[in-house]
Amino acid sequence: MQIRRDIEALFLAWKQSENRKPILLQGARQIGKTWAMEKFGKDHYDYCVKFDFDRHPEYKDAFANSKEPERVLKELAIYSNVPLLPEKTLVIFDEIQECEEALNSLKYFYEDAPQYHIMAAGSLLGVAVKKRRMSVPVGKVRLVRMYPISFREFLQSSDPKTFEYIETIQTAERLPTMVLNKLLLEYKRYMVCGGMPEAVVAMLENKGMAAVDEALQGILDLYELDFAKYADPMEIPRIRSIWHSLPAQLSKENHKFIYKVIRTGARSKDYEDALLWLNDAGMITQVFNVSKPGIPLSGYAERDAFKVYACDCGLLRRLARVTPEVITNGNAGFTEFKGALAENAVLQSLMAQSDAEVPYYWTSGNTAEVEFVIQHGAEIVPIEVKAEENVGGKSLTVYNEKYHPKYRVRFSSNNLQRNGNMLSIPSPMACWLWKFLCD
Repeated sequence: MQIRRDIEALFLAWKQSENRKPILLQGARQIGKTWAMEKFGKDHYDYCVKFDFDRHPEYKDAFANSKEPERVLKELAIYSNVPLLPEKTLVIFDEIQECEEALNSLKYFYEDAPQYHIMAAGSLLGVAVKKRRMSVPVGKVRLVRMYPISFREFLQSSDPKTFEYIETIQTAERLPTMVLNKLLLEYKRYMVCGGMPEAVVAMLENKGMAAVDEALQGILDLYELDFAKYADPMEIPRIRSIWHSLPAQLSKENHKFIYKVIRTGARSKDYEDALLWLNDAGMITQVFNVSKPGIPLSGYAERDAFKVYACDCGLLRRLARVTPEVITNGNAGFTEFKGALAENAVLQSLMAQSDAEVPYYWTSGNTAEVEFVIQHGAEIVPIEVKAEENVGGKSLTVYNEKYHPKYRVRFSSNNLQRNGNMLSIPSPMACWLWKFLCD
């Protein structure tokens, strides 16, 4: 089964652009970067060729003596079964972190040979670049961030009719009960498998929950191996400790990251590099606190107060050893972590939308906390996330009385509706948030 990825639209606009820079694709491991590039090449070009520098170290020889694009391609053509033609061939440099000369050559493809269409990606690219002190030709490449499969992409494959219905909605009006129930059912399935392609395919092909968990566990095991392969030896225990502390961090009533949850006496300065490693690897998202929702939000961020979420809700569920049945059937003891998982899934939806920036969260002393705040044009939008239908709590009301925002958003299991400046949106529709933030 093939899942249609929204990033294809970005790729297509890039292909048609006159000022085209080579794409450098970033993102966590196992989210489908190589697959997305190859599929785009096969669908939109006469020819597509991939040069994988990890599997075939001999490809590096083409860059050893020259970075002149025509000469490089002439040597690479020896290894290709298809012609390397301007405009007609998509050339993919995969695992580019294994060849610094290839990474640097992207500058010359942009400056001297823009007629060649080049995409590049690599495993833990941000981590590898820093560890090996490689230089990225900033300004000469287009850095593109890719994320796990979003619920929008999942729904398009799991229930095409419901997806098409949601796509046509333009105003915040109540959904038919049947549509809402279908959305909530598919969202529960998504919360179980998350957005990692292998787990999504296992879910959509009805291979069973054991197959879904096996796929997720395989990715978690791969991440553990990555710690040893790409991290400095002294940092490995700290990286592993932070990663495995995520369920405990998010199970607290207050989800703020606390170092002593990792171990007694842990200090921030001892774990800063480990947090940065996980962030560069795309495995976590740090959401920083703002005590005042001003523009720009980054100007009001408190760098010593933050929450940490996993890159994928399915991986987080598996890391916490929460069984699929707990998600699908509910459990009386599944309370604080249920809210955390709901927040993680909504954050994924917010991040997956075009040109999205990492949200912040807002607190007012110890009296109120709003899960996320985002900037939308000239407006700051507070976002509350509730795991189910219970929408009790005063934090969003406190924020509203203090700042009088144009919009405020609550995600829950309740139906879609607008009441004054309040937008109540079913959590499955977080991927469609932007269409409702209008007059």
